[in-house]
Amino acid sequence: MGSKVWYLELVERAQFVSSMIPEGLELREVHEASMNARFYREVGSLWHWTDRLSWTDRQWENWVNRENLKTWIAHFEGEEAGYVEMEFQEAGSVEIVYFGLLPSMIGKGLGGGMLSLSVQEAWKIEGTQRVWLHTCSEDHPHALGNYEKRGFRLFRVEEI
Repeated sequence: MGSKVWYLELVERAQFVSSMIPEGLELREVHEASMNARFYREVGSLWHWTDRLSWTDRQWENWVNRENLKTWIAHFEGEEAGYVEMEFQEAGSVEIVYFGLLPSMIGKGLGGGMLSLSVQEAWKIEGTQRVWLHTCSEDHPHALGNYEKRGFRLFRVEEI
C-alpha cells in the first residue's frame, strides 16, 4: 500500500481557528542554517523525512539565506520544542514547508498551539493571501486532524 499526501490551505484569515496556546509556548525567529539542519533531522527522525539528509552545509546555507524563507523555533517553558519553516511564494502564497515537534515534546498538547502561532506568523508576512501546507500518511497520526481543526481545507490528495 502506498502513502497518501494531503494538501490543505487557508484562503482567508477568517477561516483560521486558533487553538488554545499553552502558557510558556512561544516562537522565536532564527536565521541559522545549522538550526534548520538540526531541527529537520531531529523533528523528522520519527516521520521518515529523508529528502534533505544528504544536504551539505552549503546547501543548507543556500536554502536558509533566501529573503522568502522564514524559520521559527518553538520554545516551551524555556526548552526547545519544535520548528516551522515558511516560504513566501508567488501570488501571496505562504507555504508551511516543514512543521513539527521534537520527539521529546510530542504528547504534551503543544501541536495545536504551535500551529496556531505559526499561522499567525504566516498572516503577518506582508502580502499573504493564502497559507498552505501538505502532510502525508507517514507523518504524525494527528497531523491531518490538527490542520483541519485550525480551519485548513483540503484542496488535493495524491497517492504516492
